[in-house]
Amino acid sequence: MSKLTAAITGVAYYTPPDILSNADLEKMVETNHEWIVSRTGIEERRILKGEGKATSFMGAEAVKKLLEKTDTDPKEIDLIICGTVTGDMIFPDTANQIGMKAGCTNSFGFDINAACSGFLFSINTGAQFIETGKYKKVIIVGADMMSSIVDYEDRATCILFGDAAGAVLLEPNKEGYGIQDSVLRADGSGVQYLNMKAGGSLIPASHESVDQRLHYAYQEGRTVFKHAVKGMVSATKDLLDQNELKPEEINWIIPHQANLRILESVANMMDFPIEKVLINIAKYGNTTSATIPLCMGENEKRFKKGDKVVLTAFGGGFTWGSTLLTWAYDPK
Repeated sequence: MSKLTAAITGVAYYTPPDILSNADLEKMVETNHEWIVSRTGIEERRILKGEGKATSFMGAEAVKKLLEKTDTDPKEIDLIICGTVTGDMIFPDTANQIGMKAGCTNSFGFDINAACSGFLFSINTGAQFIETGKYKKVIIVGADMMSSIVDYEDRATCILFGDAAGAVLLEPNKEGYGIQDSVLRADGSGVQYLNMKAGGSLIPASHESVDQRLHYAYQEGRTVFKHAVKGMVSATKDLLDQNELKPEEINWIIPHQANLRILESVANMMDFPIEKVLINIAKYGNTTSATIPLCMGENEKRFKKGDKVVLTAFGGGFTWGSTLLTWAYDPK
C-alpha cells in the first residue's frame, strides 16, 4: 500500500483593502521611503480597519474563498488549525471563530502560536491528522492582524508589519504528492530578542504595563536577522540532505517574508537562483503567520503538479524550520 500523505488541494488568501504606504509612515515617524526599501524591501502593507473586525475576520474570509474555490461543503471540514500571534482573544481559540464564521459547523479547531513559523508548524500538525487516516479534510490558516500589536511610534518595527490571512486545504493522497518531510526547531533562549512582554501570565495587563508600552511587538533587529538567516539555511540544508536532494532539484522556495535582505541571503547561501524564491514582501510587508500561504496563493498559477516546493520560516521565541512538499495539482 502506498504511503498516505497530506496534500495541499487548494489555497486562498485575504488581504484588507486599506493600504499603509511608506509615504504614510513618513508622516507618522522619522523615516522615508528610500530608507525603508533599502533595508527591508517593503513599499506598502495592508491594514485591517473596521469596528468588530479582527484576525478571525480575515481568516474566515480566506477560508470562505478556499471552500468556494475547491467546491467544498463547509460541513465536510473535520479540523481547522490557525497559526497566529494575534488571536481575537486570549481564549477562545481564533480557529473556532473562523470555523463558525465560515460555516464549518462539524469541525473542531485550535490555534498554534509559533510567531512567524505559525503556518509552518500548523501545516505539519494538520498533516498528522491526515496521515493517521483520522480525518479527510483539514484546513490550515495563517492569519495575523499585526497592526493590533505594532507600536506606530517605533520606527524600527512599525515599518515591517501588515495584516493578512491565507488558508490551505489538506486532503489524503496515495500518489506520492503532498508533504514529504520537515525539519522543525525551537530555541527558547531567543525570547529576549523577539517578544511581546505583557499581556500573558508573566506580566498581566495593568495601567503600568500599558504606560510602559509593553503590549507591543519588540525585536532586536540585527540579532534576529542573523539567527533568521542561519536558522532557515540550516533547516533547509538538513531537509535536503535527509531527502538526498540538491538545490537544483527544488522548483520553488516559499520563505517567510520577513525582510528582503534575509531572503536574498538565504538564497545566496543555499545557492538557489533568486528566480526560484517567491517574494511578495514589497506589497504586504511581514504578515507573520500569513506570509507563506499568502505568497503561495499569489503564485499558485506558476506551480505544476509534481513540482518540489520548500517552505521555510523563522519566528520569535525562536522558532524555525523547513518543509518539503510535492505539489499535488495543476492550477485551473
